[in-house]
Amino acid sequence: MGLFDGIRGEFIDIVEWTDDSRDTLVWRFPRHDNEIKMGAQLVVRESQTAVFINEGQLADVFQPGTHTLGTRNLPILSTLKGWKYGFDSPFKAEVYFVNTRQFTDFKWGTKNPVLVRDPEFGAVRIRAFGAYAIRVIDPALLLRESAGTDAHFRTEEIESWLREKVIGAFAPAIASARIPVLDMAIHQDQIGQKLKSAISEQLAPLGLEVPSFTISNISLPKEVEEAIDKRSSMGMIGDLGAYTQYQAANALEDAAKNGGGAADAMSLGAGMAMGNQMAANMAANTAAQQPQQAAPPAGPPPLPGAAAPAWYLGIGGQQVGPFDAPTLQQKVATGELTRDTLAWKQGQAAWTAAGQIPELSSLFGMLPPPLPPQ
Repeated sequence: MGLFDGIRGEFIDIVEWTDDSRDTLVWRFPRHDNEIKMGAQLVVRESQTAVFINEGQLADVFQPGTHTLGTRNLPILSTLKGWKYGFDSPFKAEVYFVNTRQFTDFKWGTKNPVLVRDPEFGAVRIRAFGAYAIRVIDPALLLRESAGTDAHFRTEEIESWLREKVIGAFAPAIASARIPVLDMAIHQDQIGQKLKSAISEQLAPLGLEVPSFTISNISLPKEVEEAIDKRSSMGMIGDLGAYTQYQAANALEDAAKNGGGAADAMSLGAGMAMGNQMAANMAANTAAQQPQQAAPPAGPPPLPGAAAPAWYLGIGGQQVGPFDAPTLQQKVATGELTRDTLAWKQGQAAWTAAGQIPELSSLFGMLPPPLPPQ
């Protein structure tokens, strides 16, 4: 190799970058003891931008394509170096390639629960996690504000900082959305759009944006989820009295198949009595909270010697009757009529618990009171 061949070897003919990583935002073209000559080829691939730096000052920016370097397409650098009359000589300049594709491997999640105000449950703590992507929209700003002179600026250098930005924007976005906790699952896209806009606005001064933001899950504390499950279960059961009787009938059938003795029968009877008492109490409370029904119109007097069906009852929030004394005795035996059941007959001022009416309290004398809870 001759002297001039060695000198020519020091000059760079092609300036390019083939990215073989998945996490590089900025890569500086190595130029140790090398110079870029006039007429060299600059190859900028799709999803790349090339930025020329001269003596610490940002000069020219090149978009994707193949560019022949010269004083014509290096206007700022030509002005900084003072080239005149197309002076054709090698020059030194730092070249940074900026990756402008989407980086989609960012995860986020709330370290601590976020307290939100729900119209149904009040103050509720929620957690959330998901994924998001970032993209460079202004290479010059990214170099000035983040990458600086880093020769290999990667996503891991700003990942934790970006995650804090996301978590910091999550609580205000949830609060401004004003979506009930139980409806957040179907509105995750709407909340994600709010977060994407809020975070992109914060990252714009750094030359970055968030093109996509995903919420994978929004969860409640375990205690709240269990309470919601219990509430749903009670809604599915419906009529507590009918459900108790159904369960008792199934238990009786199982006891008969398994040869259960008298102790099992006694336990089953006590359970049925407690279930009926609970159902009757719930019905009485519901009836007491409702406006009292107007007294039915008086009918003709009963025939001499006939048992007048004079009593009306409030069962399950509904007025039923009239019933005569034998019918009332049967309802006491079946548990439909309890001491707390509201009763009324013509001439009575208001609905009153059956146990407080002397004429009806005697009906309960022959039945034992319900067993106390275990």
